[in-house]
Amino acid sequence: MSPWIRILIYLVAAPVVGGLLEGWDRRISARMQSRRGPPIRQPFYDVQKLWSKQNIVVRRSQNFYIVFFLLLVIFTGALFFGGSDLLLVIFALTLAAIFFVLGAYKASSPYSFIGAERELIQMMAYEPMILLTAIGMYMVTKSFAVNDIANHPALLVLALPGIFLGFLYTLEIKFRKSPFDLSCSHHAHQELVRGITTEFSGRTLALIEIAHWYENVFLLGWVYLFFASMPVLGVAMSLLVFVFVILVDNVFARLKWQTAIRSAWIVAAVFGFGNILVLSLLSAKPAVPVAAPAVAQPAASETVPAAAATPVLNNANAIARRN
Repeated sequence: MSPWIRILIYLVAAPVVGGLLEGWDRRISARMQSRRGPPIRQPFYDVQKLWSKQNIVVRRSQNFYIVFFLLLVIFTGALFFGGSDLLLVIFALTLAAIFFVLGAYKASSPYSFIGAERELIQMMAYEPMILLTAIGMYMVTKSFAVNDIANHPALLVLALPGIFLGFLYTLEIKFRKSPFDLSCSHHAHQELVRGITTEFSGRTLALIEIAHWYENVFLLGWVYLFFASMPVLGVAMSLLVFVFVILVDNVFARLKWQTAIRSAWIVAAVFGFGNILVLSLLSAKPAVPVAAPAVAQPAASETVPAAAATPVLNNANAIARRN
């Protein structure tokens, strides 16, 4: 399939799939808590209602940052599904998160300010593992291009089990789920004040929700890369990972930010660096000394001693002068 077709499908289908996943998230969470839960289409109803509400802001410039946050999240997913460089995808995703934080800082609210601080802490927690995931995929496929990684003939998870587990740990942070919903929570089971999104309303808050739908689809697409050689298994594992994230969200309570960043770095060091170290040791081969090529020696019949050749040349010169 052409990269442009994949990008077009992502632009159109990602918000639909992301909204449906959000609806299933609410429904599954409600069933785990012995509740009926809202309809699956409830996230679309919420965004539609937010779009019709008055947009009240503290400063108009905060909406500017949120628009660029949405555009950069879409750009990140387009790079990924277009088969671009994985490092460029990571940098674009980080830049999108920075614009989100700047929008919260611009609101000048104590709640959004604390949420922005916690969002930066979460970025410090998950960035090392994200980079190690890209490095591990490069060590196996010898390429950072998403197309080359997806077309690798073997299952990457077999060579990168530690990195896959570390990436699952990181997904809890990126999905803003418990125990890492420090900056804001997508559910009301933690607190009513949502932190980084407290001062956003109306269409701006709707844009934030749509950006999260795009981002969630992109993250599940990254999970698919670990199983890309078997597409059906890849889709099934992506959905299974999504259900696992919901389960963890409903089982664990929120951690302190100190515990969150410490545990994330420990996971990156043990699973990420450990897996890369094992790959390095397995790929290292002992150097085999190469013998120098033997110089061909002339045969004994072909060699003429210099001392024997000198009298012959002298006699020939003397005959030539006499004639």
